[in-house]
Amino acid sequence: MRTSLCVATLLTALLMGSSRAADKAKIVFISGAPSHARMAHEHRAGNMILAKALNTSGLNVNAVLVPHSGYPEDTSILDDAATIVIFCTGHSGHVLNKHLDDFDKLMRKGAGVVMIHWATEAQKGKPGEKFLEWMGGFCDLDWSVNPHWTPKFKDFPKHPICNGVKPFSVNDEWYYHMRFVDQLKGVTPILSDLPGPETLRRKDGARSGNPAVRKAVAAGEKQHVAWAYERPSGGRGFGFTGAHNHVSWQHDDFRRVMLNAILWTAHVEVPKNGCPAPVVTDTEINANID
Repeated sequence: MRTSLCVATLLTALLMGSSRAADKAKIVFISGAPSHARMAHEHRAGNMILAKALNTSGLNVNAVLVPHSGYPEDTSILDDAATIVIFCTGHSGHVLNKHLDDFDKLMRKGAGVVMIHWATEAQKGKPGEKFLEWMGGFCDLDWSVNPHWTPKFKDFPKHPICNGVKPFSVNDEWYYHMRFVDQLKGVTPILSDLPGPETLRRKDGARSGNPAVRKAVAAGEKQHVAWAYERPSGGRGFGFTGAHNHVSWQHDDFRRVMLNAILWTAHVEVPKNGCPAPVVTDTEINANID
């Protein structure tokens, strides 16, 4: 009798735990393979910091990491995702290149997507077209540029992603002059600033400069380095061009923008003061490095 009661109690607890997990918005993180030297493009370690912050936030979310680099071998992990965060090598090395059609099905079902740093860079043609559909913009060779600079983010739109975010400045490799949907329809710029002329000192090249970007900066056009996108179909996307430097995650407002954006793309209400997030210590920033 006691054994039966214990088993029943255990099964009830397991079912309740499973039900609670199912009720939470599932956030899946995809990490690319190592691509740079230590403390740069730390895809896995960066995703782990963000996932931990979400799972300890007390919010109704469940953040899970794909257990290996690259696109999930077991794609069922994506089936019930509220949003998918991708931090990986871009362009020809992007994890989505061989999975555009399958990923598009998830987007059409309303799943959100967040792309970080190099993951925002797509090849021309179908990848670029899909990135425009999914998140309203992308980093485009011979149009966008990738200098290291220190923008000053002072003004923010009235948008949930900006909840609790204070003016800040972080030196990083902030790509700019993105390729956006026509007239920015559905796009809300989140982080913007006018780059200084020093960001275009290099000769023209695929990522270093071109006549169009030089003309835009000379004309005083602020450049958007993070943006939110409301798809006509109802899904949401977010592009964020910083995070080359792994230590940037230690900056509270830099990190808060990203965490808020992940919640927003998952259709989770962003707290008035932003997503709760503990300080990232030096020990934590040096953990899990590739």
